[in-house]
Amino acid sequence: MRNVGLYWFGNDLRLHDNDNLLKAASEVDALLCIYCLDLQWLMPNRYGLVTMSANRLRFLKESLLDLDKQLQQLGQHLLVCYETPVKAISDLASEHNVSHIFRSRQTGYYEIQQGLALRKQLPLIQFSETDTFSLFALAQLPFPLEKLPNTFTQFKNAVEQLLVDTPLPPVKFLPSSPVLKTDWLSRFPEYSKSTSKSEHEIIFHGGETAGLKQLTNYFASDNASQYKEQRNELDGWGNSSKFSPWLANGNLSIRQICFNLNNYEQQTGANESTYWLFFEVLWREYFQLYAYHHGKRLFTFKGIKQQKPLTSFYPERFRKWCSGNTPYALVNACMKQLNATGFMSNRGRQIVASCLVNELAVDWRYGAAYFEQQLLDYDVASNWGNWQYLAGVGADPRGKRHFDLEKQTQQYDPNAVFINKWQGGIQHLPLDSVDAADWPVAAG
Repeated sequence: MRNVGLYWFGNDLRLHDNDNLLKAASEVDALLCIYCLDLQWLMPNRYGLVTMSANRLRFLKESLLDLDKQLQQLGQHLLVCYETPVKAISDLASEHNVSHIFRSRQTGYYEIQQGLALRKQLPLIQFSETDTFSLFALAQLPFPLEKLPNTFTQFKNAVEQLLVDTPLPPVKFLPSSPVLKTDWLSRFPEYSKSTSKSEHEIIFHGGETAGLKQLTNYFASDNASQYKEQRNELDGWGNSSKFSPWLANGNLSIRQICFNLNNYEQQTGANESTYWLFFEVLWREYFQLYAYHHGKRLFTFKGIKQQKPLTSFYPERFRKWCSGNTPYALVNACMKQLNATGFMSNRGRQIVASCLVNELAVDWRYGAAYFEQQLLDYDVASNWGNWQYLAGVGADPRGKRHFDLEKQTQQYDPNAVFINKWQGGIQHLPLDSVDAADWPVAAG
């Protein structure tokens, strides 16, 4: 009897270092390769935002096209389904007598729930999950997940000496598909193009091919040896690795990045900056486990600490923050950069998040949801975990982080080069157009 498999692509849109895809190739006689783009992502959510901005949709489309092209070179093709994964996969499994379903292990609560719902609906199908998104498999950790350290420093000290597995070679063979290729591209949602006219606009192109090119180019330069000194710059392509969008979509493997970093250190020499790149990788790993461990508490107002922040939701303040129209020029410039490009530096993210929570007193979850909508490198664990951290309801032992915006401006943009480039100038208008009694507030 012929075994028919289904590979459910998600945050693993690549052929290199993909243990699950190699496993599928060896265990089934025919294989469906699918990606589910739920059109609900384009409808307003509980925060009044869509899940994917035009920039995110463009990057995803490019990633899927690149993956489809590579699959076709192996005699396969990608099937994109525009409905919920549970319905799409259940229908395909029934129609094609699927016996095996392969999926990368997820860390997000809702993604995990989708997998559990599918297992319940398809009890006779064999499910296979492996770690393709994280640095370490759960079995490699020196502690059980329920004993995840409460702080990053404790986690780092426990894992930084662990050996990182060598990345696996790209898949060279896949069983053929039992379905004909479809014109999924014609049904891909339309999106508006960026209105930014900046000649310096940061541009990322999605896909494994582009991700691997950036990986090669970065380590062919000496930027890794200067990473710690440059990483807080607000702009500039070479000031950080720029791997994060391809990592978030699974176009790049985190183990492949560490492998190339290790080769770079052996050839060029290790220093504090090259270590700091690995340090940032460990932060990412910590938040993956953090999300997996804490589940839906990742999205609650009180966070994992069950401490209620002294914030609320002020619609007007939130809208001004989103559009870059606050009383803070550096914040405005960062938000306009994000809206135009889908990217913001790590320093910029901390600055604007601190502003939303501390200066504007807005519920941190709205900021996290806006980042989810806009960021090309949106990753559920890193995004929501970092926002909890800054809001004082997460893993930070110091509590809420409050950045002095004037000091940050003087330190990172003393000559207003970044502010002027992204037109962050302040309009001298009141933060709220009405006071507590709903009386109009006079300008001036």
